[in-house]
Amino acid sequence: MQHAAVDLFSDSDKPTVERTRDRVWRRGTTALGDDELLAMVLGPGARSQPANAAALLRSIGSVAELSRATPRELVPLVGTSRAARVAAAFELGRRAIQATLHRESVGRPEDVYRIAAPRMLGLAQEIFLVVGVDIRNGLLDVVEVARGTAIGVEVHPREVFRPLIRMSAAGGVLVHNHPSGDPTPSPEDLDLTRRLRAVGQLLGIPIIDHVVIAQQGFRSIAEWLGSDFDNGGDG
Repeated sequence: MQHAAVDLFSDSDKPTVERTRDRVWRRGTTALGDDELLAMVLGPGARSQPANAAALLRSIGSVAELSRATPRELVPLVGTSRAARVAAAFELGRRAIQATLHRESVGRPEDVYRIAAPRMLGLAQEIFLVVGVDIRNGLLDVVEVARGTAIGVEVHPREVFRPLIRMSAAGGVLVHNHPSGDPTPSPEDLDLTRRLRAVGQLLGIPIIDHVVIAQQGFRSIAEWLGSDFDNGGDG
């Protein structure tokens, strides 16, 4: 795809990118048109006006064609820095789609151990992680929510569920480590699990399991409690 080195832009086009930015804060990015979104990517300056971005889209042909353009193809139209910025934005979008389509499965305690153990084994203090999953148990994110001492960690429900809400998780898995090396759940672990599951039921974000990781292996509290896990019991 080749394009002539012509200037598509003028200083008089309106509305300005500043007004477009205001609309993002008021209504969100989904309310913006393709030209306005492109103007935001291009950044401040006459060449980032939405009307000028629309001219760029007309010159290229479509958003799809723009996404396939190389930085070198865009340089005559928007300059070196903006060409790199546009190409980088589309590459981020492609990577986000790839990550969504190929999310790692977290359907078993073994999966949780594989994901979390490298972050936990060998630590001298307890840390507490929450793993967000989608409706198919695909991994969304792993977030550390608390860090304690060698004998315990204090965990607040708000810190556990804040990241799950942020990532629009369909469910969550709790994970923490035992520096002692023994993954056997303690009575405190069971009580915490029960309390956080109750909060999850209220919020509509179920806690699927709580996995304890240690040097000697791992234990799934869901498996440890069996039917009592679903019934809210503590064994």
